[in-house]
Amino acid sequence: MRLCCILCHCNSIYGNFTFDHIAHPVMTSDDWRAYGGFMMTTMNDGGGYDRGNAAMSVSLADRRQDMIRRCTDAAKSAGTTILFGMTTSLVLQAVPVPSGVASTSVGDERLHTVSSSWDKRVRGSGLQAHVWKRLTADSCIRINQYVYALDLIHTWAQMSSRIALVDLVALADAVVTTLSRDRGTPDTDAHAIRNAMIEFVNNGERFLGKRNCIKALALCRTGVMSPMETLARLCLTTYGIPDPETNYVVPGVTFQSGVEMTLDMAWPDVKVAVEYDGDQHRTDKTQWRRDQEKRELLRSQGWVVMVVTADNLCDDSARSLFAFMVGRYLATRGMHVNFRLTAMPL
Repeated sequence: MRLCCILCHCNSIYGNFTFDHIAHPVMTSDDWRAYGGFMMTTMNDGGGYDRGNAAMSVSLADRRQDMIRRCTDAAKSAGTTILFGMTTSLVLQAVPVPSGVASTSVGDERLHTVSSSWDKRVRGSGLQAHVWKRLTADSCIRINQYVYALDLIHTWAQMSSRIALVDLVALADAVVTTLSRDRGTPDTDAHAIRNAMIEFVNNGERFLGKRNCIKALALCRTGVMSPMETLARLCLTTYGIPDPETNYVVPGVTFQSGVEMTLDMAWPDVKVAVEYDGDQHRTDKTQWRRDQEKRELLRSQGWVVMVVTADNLCDDSARSLFAFMVGRYLATRGMHVNFRLTAMPL
């Protein structure tokens, strides 16, 4: 009731803020189970991508090493080299797995193997075999002499029929970011990688989940640093918030080190942004100090930044309020927002 009152009051005050009353709920709380809470500030509580991403990279690197050990042991036990796919491939290549995947058939602790046909499956304790008919020699990435991983574009497509659309978009964002940072990958421009994914889906034989891939690529963005950032952006999209720029470089503003300041999501024309803060933003002293430096500088530049965390934004009403507050800031700064009272399909 309180939110409804706020919305009605806002409609009478802000001419740029309108509502679409024809709405169709599409995502349950389970679909957004990874989503966090939020707090508002006119300063930037995010920032410091190098430190924040370093913390995440350490965790991914640790998981990768553990997975390499497990896969190597499995291959030695089977007496043959093994190609791994699905979530096993993601971990082997240090790609963050959206938390929504955990409750799916490929989110368990089993090692997922891949072959081109059923008669070539590798069997063993703790192994789950899958067939991927689009398998080619070029799609196999060597991890060590015993272990191979299905390349990330193939892995993403392979998972498309088994995970929710919101997670498939988050995974597409993660694949683009990971490959664009890999110096060993030819043509590592993020936009070129996204285009390569589009070409892969549109060309060649059909596969289960192809339509999901087409939908996901339409929502995929470059420069996204974590699945949680994707979930925050998609949440706003379903409530009618205009699409933001991702990983926006703030012009003319740098850290003392000279490193550019970036924002997870930004509407630069009205100087409004949304940042996702993981736990490292509070527990890492260096990260915290960089956040303070970034806050002060952006405050002096007139930015409004909403900081999303993983605490409270876990149900429909909270997500609605989060989207409403973003829309309100955009509207008060002159942007037209066609806000929806309930989430629409992606």
